[in-house]
Amino acid sequence: MEQRLIILGAGESGASAARLGQREGYDVFVSDAGQGDPKFLQELEEAGIAYETGGHSRERVLTASEVVKSPGIPDTVPLIVELKAAGIPVISEIEFAARFVAPESSIVGITGSNGKTTTTMLTHHLLVSAGVKAMAGGNLGDSFARLLVDHPAQDVYVLELSSFQLDGIVAFRPDIAAILNITPDHLDRYSYSLEKYADSKFRIALNQQSGDHLLLLADPISIAPARRRNRVNAAVTLVNPDREVNGREITVDGHTFDLAGGPLSGRHNAMNALFASRIALLLGVAPEKIAAALTTFQPAPHRMEVIPTADGRTWINDSKATNVDSAYFALEAMDGPTVWIAGGTDKGNEYEVLHKVVENKVHTLICLGADNEKLLEAFRGHIGHIIETRGAEEAVRQAKQLAQPGDRILLSPACASFDLFKNYVDRGDQFRHHVKTLTA
Repeated sequence: MEQRLIILGAGESGASAARLGQREGYDVFVSDAGQGDPKFLQELEEAGIAYETGGHSRERVLTASEVVKSPGIPDTVPLIVELKAAGIPVISEIEFAARFVAPESSIVGITGSNGKTTTTMLTHHLLVSAGVKAMAGGNLGDSFARLLVDHPAQDVYVLELSSFQLDGIVAFRPDIAAILNITPDHLDRYSYSLEKYADSKFRIALNQQSGDHLLLLADPISIAPARRRNRVNAAVTLVNPDREVNGREITVDGHTFDLAGGPLSGRHNAMNALFASRIALLLGVAPEKIAAALTTFQPAPHRMEVIPTADGRTWINDSKATNVDSAYFALEAMDGPTVWIAGGTDKGNEYEVLHKVVENKVHTLICLGADNEKLLEAFRGHIGHIIETRGAEEAVRQAKQLAQPGDRILLSPACASFDLFKNYVDRGDQFRHHVKTLTA
């Protein structure tokens, strides 16, 4: 009997899951409560896959043998509750895609509150530089399903995984899994409980066996308690930056790698490199090839991205830093007088942890948000000069005026972007554009 696959959400993961389901012989229908993205709707039309937008046809959805839902749809949505009550399985796209991975291919899963994208891209870079046939995706760029449709038969799939994606797994099993860190983020989806959020991250190890590997940050605050709450069958390796990071050098399994010749600056990038290098070693990459590839890696935009200018100042776009922990590591990496641009939609931030790292380093704070009162209150008396702005161009103009040649100007907002921008990409793109225009 033909399986009826209903996919909720016509975005990247939904359209890709639909194409994969079609390839595997499912009767596929896609339903989106919104208007859908024209790019992905066109993809469905070209594939001859039926879809609807502007709402879900409840009766049709309830005929599903199985439902794949977008990670952006919470489990508390009434339709999802009704589907589960009817006994219809509701899974994530990564769970669905994992069924169709060739037995000889390996899966690397990387999750955490911060650093997932950089670590995923770096791991992929180390593998490809060593001649391994590998693709990266998941919560980054191409979805897992798209990789299987468009890039089958890889040796390794390196996947960035969000907690929302992991909430929808049943049998998904990575050969190597990594939990980089756990700090407060997206807590509105987890009843404002850090413990529930951490347990969601630990689902990455749910189905691992004794021959698999789980890399964990040596963190007694969030990760160690979560490990005690969650059964782990994989071989566990603790990654300890306090012991394994020495300035711009990292030491992994007795091998020392120098990061000074490449773009991976700051303690947070050293931590990312610790995980990526250890994963590469587990997959058989030679240490000398890892050392060479670490110097040629190019980070993704909006993540400590240095914008080339000729004005003698160092402009850094770290728009992806949407929480306090990310901003902390960015500020820690500043090695000279700094103008810090921060602000946006507050996530219930506690800024006190930043007081010490801005001391004797940040001489100016430029607030970039619709409501800056919490930032103003948190840093009065800790930063000598604080001003407010309402747009990227104004923030860049003020930064140029207030920074001296040799200073660093760091956009690391510690907040979401939705008050003044479409998203963190829009915020970072506007910042970069105005930096290039105003320093030309």
